[in-house]
Amino acid sequence: MAARGRGRVRALLPVRADFAAMARAPRRDLLAGLTVAIVALPLALGFGVASGLGAEAGLATAVVAGALAAVFGGSNLQVSGPTGAMTVVLVPIVAEYGPGGVLTVGLMAGGLLIVLALLRAGRSMRYVPAPVVEGFTFGIACVIALQQIPNALGVAAPEGDKVLVVAWRAVEEFAGGPNWTALAITVGVAGLMLAGARLRPGVPFSVVAVVAATLAVQLFDLDGATPIGALPAGLPAPSLGFLDVSAVGSLVAPAVAVAALAALESLLSATVADGMTTGQKHDPDRELFGQGIANLAAPLFGGVPATAAIARTAVNVRTGAGSRLAALTHAAVLAVIVFAAAPLVSRIPLAALAGVLLATAVRMVEVGALRAMARATRSDAVVLVLTAVATLVLDLVLAVVIGLAVAGLLALRAVAAEARVDRVHPYDDGVPELPGSETYGGEVPELPGAEPYKGGGGDADGGGELAGTAGQVVAYRVEGPLFFAGAHRSLLELGEISGVRVVILRMCRVTTVDATGALALKDTVHRLNGRGIVVLASGIRPDQRRALESVGALELLRREGREYATASEAFGAARERLAVAGAARGDGAVAAAGAGPARGGRDVPVAAPAEEAAR
Repeated sequence: MAARGRGRVRALLPVRADFAAMARAPRRDLLAGLTVAIVALPLALGFGVASGLGAEAGLATAVVAGALAAVFGGSNLQVSGPTGAMTVVLVPIVAEYGPGGVLTVGLMAGGLLIVLALLRAGRSMRYVPAPVVEGFTFGIACVIALQQIPNALGVAAPEGDKVLVVAWRAVEEFAGGPNWTALAITVGVAGLMLAGARLRPGVPFSVVAVVAATLAVQLFDLDGATPIGALPAGLPAPSLGFLDVSAVGSLVAPAVAVAALAALESLLSATVADGMTTGQKHDPDRELFGQGIANLAAPLFGGVPATAAIARTAVNVRTGAGSRLAALTHAAVLAVIVFAAAPLVSRIPLAALAGVLLATAVRMVEVGALRAMARATRSDAVVLVLTAVATLVLDLVLAVVIGLAVAGLLALRAVAAEARVDRVHPYDDGVPELPGSETYGGEVPELPGAEPYKGGGGDADGGGELAGTAGQVVAYRVEGPLFFAGAHRSLLELGEISGVRVVILRMCRVTTVDATGALALKDTVHRLNGRGIVVLASGIRPDQRRALESVGALELLRREGREYATASEAFGAARERLAVAGAARGDGAVAAAGAGPARGGRDVPVAAPAEEAAR
């Protein structure tokens, strides 16, 4: 056990190949890292301000978490730091617990991510449905945009932790005393970024716009533009002074939310990065471990919880990054800015950062992807809309939970709808249905909703195989999953069959059986047996026997009827049983028809329905 634990830990640590890759094309990686740092600077400042801990917290996160996640993470291309999604989660935490609470939550979330990595939970994140991701992203973009309303309008942030309420109050305050300078700066920065991205995608227009706005404020002495304010010239010394042990219990839920969001966004970003390249594949468990280490360290330097940033990772890939050196360079360049250019950065207007984040929110929305999801199926559209609305109205983690729950329920309904019971040819093994062929006669009712079998009477098929069984043997094919979501609906109607002596259940197309499905099958067999109808089953798969045996369904089949490997064997047994029963009643025709031997199994006489019911 101890050796296995050590092996798991070793599997999460950096390996020699990670560092060897840095020497393959260092010049290209250095250039990519510099480009990403230029893009990341205004975002780090903006998300730090938006979180409520200030621009210095955003820079500290980008430097510390960005470097550690690059070294210990599971992707060669991932860039980490403060993100808009994480900021959305942190705002209510700051309002309720203060800056110290946010730092404590980050520390706890880091520990939770490491535990998830040790439990190898990373691979489970790949099962998040696309509509949940798209709805989640759209909701985040709306929340980020709404969070920028106060700074964009040049008003103090109103009280409240609901973004819709805060944004509305900010609009009301702006209407009472408009600050056109702040609004013009915000619109100008956002407009330049969006237009520039279309005309020259390779140019970092976020930096160009922020520099232009800062210069305009300084040259024209615009009083309506509030600057970021003084920044420390360097990172603070690591400290646990923020930790309040007595408050840890009340912070468990926020820590779980932050850890869940960090895991989801980081693994999603790594998957996107893999899709943009060839020959790159991330390790999901190592990625969780790297994010855990980063979030353990960032709070010690005053940084907010971090996660991988999809936009910055995409810039990293597009500019030619091939190893972790690019992400490390990004962190190093930001560190130089922190130490050398803090006085210049402190003059950037908050309205300019609001414009950067507004443009970022707009670019987060993939209209084509949303349209595709909405048109795919009604279920996908419902999941997308519910997730987006929940993200906007409730909180991010609860929104993902709601989206996953609804997607799961709709998927179960769709899978359950595949379960069906159709009347089919009782003898043929190869083809489940033979429309137009000669089969049995008799007045056996079709199941409601089942596909009718279109056959005639007589024995032209199979050289008299069906002779003497007309109206006495009927076969149904059970198809799809027999599980809790649809077993009763598909099987209970089967238990209402009457007017026959033998029912053959062809189960070769049953895909899965759980305890509920096995119980429903047992109940159906029991009800048919109670009316004197023998049930024969064929084609039960080995992997489905455990569930059937656990509830006694298989035992009931063996006691009251019989299970066979193929439908032809079951039909042969049915003919023999009818022959035995006919001989006992003096029915020569049936006895003659059943003169052939059974195709497997022991002899069990089939009594007439009235006789069996009397028992």
